[in-house]
Amino acid sequence: MPANLYRSPVPEQLWDRIRDEFKLPTLEQLRERFAAVHEDPEPVMRQLVRVEEGTFCPGFQFRPDLPLNPVVVGVFERALELRIPHNYFALWMMVPSPALDGRRPVDLRESRDPSLLRAALDRLRVDVAA
Repeated sequence: MPANLYRSPVPEQLWDRIRDEFKLPTLEQLRERFAAVHEDPEPVMRQLVRVEEGTFCPGFQFRPDLPLNPVVVGVFERALELRIPHNYFALWMMVPSPALDGRRPVDLRESRDPSLLRAALDRLRVDVAA
């Protein structure tokens, strides 16, 4: 994996991988689904990871019955604090991480303790800033 992965354009194949493994619904599809269960879907919509110019939302951030995964939401909030762009957060979630012993962050999204993911994300920020 190139050392400058997070300084290059996000590979187009990433979106296909996310779509195949987790789905990649459009923002409008999600707005319609959330509007069916929330009187005001906007608070939920503001928490979404949005990629490809904000028009798609990686399915890894949802639980099977549609609520947002709180671990992903919390780690994504940290990514925003670190000013990691949405597309690069999605990339980071899908790529094996040395800070996670070669595991992908996305595979740890059901863990009860997100501190390991947050620490790995903080380490990524150091690498991106270097």
